[in-house]
Amino acid sequence: MNFEEETEKRTRWVENVIQSYLPKETGFQKTVLAAMNYSILAGGKRLRPMLMKETYELFGGSGREIEPFLAAIEMVHTYSLVHDDLPAMDNDEYRRGRKTTHVIYGEAMAVLAGDGLLNLAFETAAKAFTLCSDPARVGQALALFAAKAGVYGMIGGQCADVEAEEKGSEMTEELLLFIHAHKTAALIQSAMMTGAVLAGASGEDVAKIEKIGYNIGIAFQIQDDILDVTGTIEELGKPIGSDERNHKVTYVTLKGMKQAQADQKELSGEAVLLLRSFERRNLFLEDMIEALVTRKK
Repeated sequence: MNFEEETEKRTRWVENVIQSYLPKETGFQKTVLAAMNYSILAGGKRLRPMLMKETYELFGGSGREIEPFLAAIEMVHTYSLVHDDLPAMDNDEYRRGRKTTHVIYGEAMAVLAGDGLLNLAFETAAKAFTLCSDPARVGQALALFAAKAGVYGMIGGQCADVEAEEKGSEMTEELLLFIHAHKTAALIQSAMMTGAVLAGASGEDVAKIEKIGYNIGIAFQIQDDILDVTGTIEELGKPIGSDERNHKVTYVTLKGMKQAQADQKELSGEAVLLLRSFERRNLFLEDMIEALVTRKK
């Protein structure tokens, strides 16, 4: 299997699914619809929908009920980026190599675009009810999908992150891991657990997937922190060193580069070992995890 070719092929398929659920830019609300589409079509790895689909297939899923959820999780992820880039948050002007939504459309429209994407995500995910022979699975998937995106998931992590920036040197390892677990890992857990639930995985296996998602999310965020120090604007598509300029405590500044790299390797290694413990194997998913934590962008 050529990993790069397979990744490109699968990413194209996911991209087509996402685009099929995007709104048409018409009516008096067409500006916010255009801002939503601008945000979600900015590119990116489509990591979360890819993880969702691969986990779904790991447990034998083969239907179309996964498709609305693939689009929905990318909508949730994109809305969080739109809001994260706002002047009230990180005040970033570039995302994925081009101007951020608030720079192009203004702050008010960027807020509305984020709100629109979040709401559209749940409208879209609910369409899976008509595509699945077991509606109970869709209901279970929708419940965990919502929880991981909410105040006990991603939003909770964002809240802790905002407050932590004000505390500066008071940042602890426990607090930092809480932020990473909720702000970053929660959506990765959501993606993989949703895929497992829709495929009919057992409760025990879904719990194991949640642990795998945690490891991947923390390792992914550690790599983000590493790249903010070692990467280039050409590789990342956004300015580097923003954490230092914003006096933000990261995993690297708290534990040092060497320990950060070691912890990242340990977490990803454990995730792959857990994946290999299931009855089926998904070699592409295993390779994907390895690529995520060694990425340069």
